[in-house]
Amino acid sequence: MRRSHFIFLLAFIMMQVFSYAQYTPWYYWTLLPKDQMDEIVGEASGETAYSTIMETGGYTRNRKPEEYRTTFRESEYIYEQLKWYGVPGANIARMPARTDSTWNGIRGDLWEVSPERRKWISYTDNVFQLTQGSNCADVVAELVWVGSGSSEEVREASVDGKIAVGHGHVTSIHNNAVSEGAVGVVAISTSRNYIDPLQIPEGRVRDFTCPETDEEIEAKFAFQMNIREGRHLRDRLKRGEKIVAHAEVETSYEPNELQNVEAHIPGKNPDETAVIFSAHIFEGLVKQGANDNKSGGAAILEVARVLNTLIEEGRLPRPERTIKFWWGPEFAGSRPWVAENFEDIKDAYSNINMDMVGEWLSLHNAYFCLMRTTFGNSHYINDVLENYYRFVGEGNRERIQNRRDFDKVPHRIVAPFGAEEPFHYSIETHYGASDHVVFNDFGVQIPGVMMIAWPDLWYHTSGDLVDKADPTQLKRVVAIGAAAAYTIANADDDMAHKIAGEISSNATRRLGHQLVIAMEKINNSSAGDLEENYKKAVSLLEAHVANEKATLESVYELASERDAISDHVENLKETTGGIGEAHLRALESQMVSKAVSLGTEPVKISLSQLEEEADAVVPELVPEAVKMGPNRLQEYMSEVPEEKMEEYPVKTRINTGEVARLVNGENSVYMIKKMIDAQQEGTSELRDIFNYIERLRLAGVVEFMQTD
Repeated sequence: MRRSHFIFLLAFIMMQVFSYAQYTPWYYWTLLPKDQMDEIVGEASGETAYSTIMETGGYTRNRKPEEYRTTFRESEYIYEQLKWYGVPGANIARMPARTDSTWNGIRGDLWEVSPERRKWISYTDNVFQLTQGSNCADVVAELVWVGSGSSEEVREASVDGKIAVGHGHVTSIHNNAVSEGAVGVVAISTSRNYIDPLQIPEGRVRDFTCPETDEEIEAKFAFQMNIREGRHLRDRLKRGEKIVAHAEVETSYEPNELQNVEAHIPGKNPDETAVIFSAHIFEGLVKQGANDNKSGGAAILEVARVLNTLIEEGRLPRPERTIKFWWGPEFAGSRPWVAENFEDIKDAYSNINMDMVGEWLSLHNAYFCLMRTTFGNSHYINDVLENYYRFVGEGNRERIQNRRDFDKVPHRIVAPFGAEEPFHYSIETHYGASDHVVFNDFGVQIPGVMMIAWPDLWYHTSGDLVDKADPTQLKRVVAIGAAAAYTIANADDDMAHKIAGEISSNATRRLGHQLVIAMEKINNSSAGDLEENYKKAVSLLEAHVANEKATLESVYELASERDAISDHVENLKETTGGIGEAHLRALESQMVSKAVSLGTEPVKISLSQLEEEADAVVPELVPEAVKMGPNRLQEYMSEVPEEKMEEYPVKTRINTGEVARLVNGENSVYMIKKMIDAQQEGTSELRDIFNYIERLRLAGVVEFMQTD
């Protein structure tokens, strides 16, 4: 062996000793420069956010009447903190609620009076024990066991004039028992597979119509017991003991209003909004969960403090664009707030919604998830946030390759009094069920994502307390949210180039994943369904390529002018299209190979007459329908005579909101179907999608363009 070859080989071996296989755990980048990222991470305080949860939702409490008549505790606290921090525009916007009054619990006690004297339930101990909607009562009655509370079991138990006790959902037991004359109910809830035998779920009862007699029946009182305590009462009743109890319930109806707290960090151009942060701090006025969702409100309050502090102290340059913040009731507050402020926010670039973000991940066996936008709102916000998720996740994970003490964790982000553990994260497809849905609405079309920890083992139960949250998790969440918002708010042409590159590289990985799924459709085919599955697989890939290209297009809004980044963006779009074409060739090869193995001929995709017709029609929004405003689509549709609508029946359930969002003057009706199907487990009926778009045309929302 020549000496030079030997030296090269020795050097190569030594390099392998000091490398970590093929991984580079020390190299996870952020879009922002390191000095700015260090300021954001260093300033972010998980303990401050944790304290906000403690102050606003440390325990589930009974609201005093004056809160309903003045200002709710959560609204007041966040407003006062915003003023203390010096965040501009702090305000409580008051709006009328849908109803003038709301239920309020005052007292709820259940005492056994015979054969023993024992307290079973007290609203003072835990407000979840008195079910929302209960009416006043002061009764002494026998307790009777009704099993799961089904209609049959209730009848057999003879509950007239008694208090029915059962295991199951409180509303079901209440309605069945009260229909048979029960004066009230006690539910030992087994409606979930609880991790904790002390959990009590959120519950509600209300006036109802008896399904058998159509009689209008007034709600009675309903208590709930946790499983551990409830089993003692259950066992005594099942043994046949006669137990008499005294139930005392006092409730009231108090004035009801919506309180939306708002603030903003102005950019150099105050009229241009980059990001709207949203977090609901009320899920109704009775449920007061620490993680759901006091943690979201606490996190965006800390984001506001961090960014305002850094900007005012000159540690970060003032961004070009404004960042807005909203706190209020879930849906009930966000919908009217968006409607009221629509003219001011309609051109906002994006929405970051934080819902259930504070969970101590290892305690919940949870991941911190990013729920992306739909294809109808393709946007770079997804990739900007993913960049920071990845930085925190990959930088706070001990890898088996890193055995040396001094470099186990490349980018340690840990709160001084929080858990020191990995940051497990997951980038997910779109999921709704929170306030980002309001921003993604067809008439609003502000692309909105949700940051959320899931699963939550104490979700919507009495166990959703501050001890299930973690300052380290909150610090990381605040750092991610603040960095992402500042990235967009201060983006220039150079940053737009970087974000486009980030999208393109992520698209390569995402499209590779979709190719695997498409291949599996072929692998699982028989001779009888090979053609159908091949067609579905091709459509899947085409839909995802179209979405990735649309995402790259969204970056143009960050540029000083389109031409400043157009060469780069168009090259990346072409590259993405090339990847799609390469994947389609690979898929075709897989199909041919599968056909040979099945002893049949390779298949060709052929379009039905309806598919050809749909592929030739490209719907486009009329100018008045672009950013028309929340809930306006329903107004347009309602003006079309019913007999006209019936000419275009929609016989199956389709995602009409997403269909409308995908109308952009580029997608054909057939491509819209492909993009709908690519985002769901099943397939939609093309005729129903076509007919719904025809309805939009009748309503004057879209017009049709014919393709060649």
